[in-house]
Amino acid sequence: MEKVLDKLKEIESGEVGIIIYSQLKQDIVCSLNKELLVPLASAAKVAIAFCVTQLVAERKYKWNDIVQDISFNPKEDSNELYPHFQNRETLALQDAVEVMIACHDSFIANKIVQFCGGWDKINKKIKSNFKNINITRNPMDLDNNGELSQMLELLRFIFLGYKNNPELWIPIINGLVRQQGEIEGIPTHHLNHMTGGLEKVVLDIGIIGEFTQNPLLYVLGAKDLPSRYKDKVADEKIIDAMKLLYIEYSNQETETKSEWSVNS
Repeated sequence: MEKVLDKLKEIESGEVGIIIYSQLKQDIVCSLNKELLVPLASAAKVAIAFCVTQLVAERKYKWNDIVQDISFNPKEDSNELYPHFQNRETLALQDAVEVMIACHDSFIANKIVQFCGGWDKINKKIKSNFKNINITRNPMDLDNNGELSQMLELLRFIFLGYKNNPELWIPIINGLVRQQGEIEGIPTHHLNHMTGGLEKVVLDIGIIGEFTQNPLLYVLGAKDLPSRYKDKVADEKIIDAMKLLYIEYSNQETETKSEWSVNS
C-alpha cells in the first residue's frame, strides 16, 4: 500500500486523502488524512441512496412505489445506459435510485428526494447516522461535503447490507456496478464505484476487485487542486494510484490462493 500513498503524495498542490478497507483482513489497511472534509459533488448521491434504503427498511416506502414526473438530465448518460427509460414519466423507486447512481443524474436525485420528504428530511437522516456528511440539492455546492472516514463507513454499511440483505440494498449496488467509469488496466467488473468531481476537487468511493472475493473498499479524495480543466497532473496521479491499488488487490488474491493450495 505504500506505493499507493507515495503516488498520491506526488500531488504537490492541495490536499489529498485515502482510506482503504480490506474485506479479507476486516480492517483498514491504509489511510492518509482520513478526516479530510471533501466536497462530494455527484458522490453525494450514494448518501441519498443510503437514506432512501433506510426509509424502505423502516417500511415508510416500498421499492415498487412510483415516482412521478420523471425527467432525465440531458448532460448525463441515461440515454446510453437506460435507453428503454427515456420516454417514461414514472419510475419505480428502486429503478430511480439505480439510475441516479449509475448516471450521476441530479434531476432524478431531486425527484427521489422530493418523493421521500424533501432535502431537509434526507439531510437530517444522513446526519443522524453520519454527522460529518452534508448533502445539498446543488451537487456543485461546496457545502455538499463529507469526511473521508465517514464516507468509508457509509460504503461499508452498504456493502455489508447487500451481503446480508441483497433484496433491500440491490438498487445502490446495481447503480455502482452499471455506471461508466473505466480505468485502463482494471477490468470493468472489478471497479464498482461512484465518482465526484469539481474544477479543483476529485472524489472516488468504491469497491475494487472481484465483488464476491474479498474486494478492497476505498474512499479517495483531493481538494484545492489546480484547475483540472487546465492541469491534468492530479487526475493522472490519481489514476496511477488506482492502478497500483488494483495491483495490491491482485497480489492479495494471489497470496490467498497460494495459502489455500499449501493448506489443502
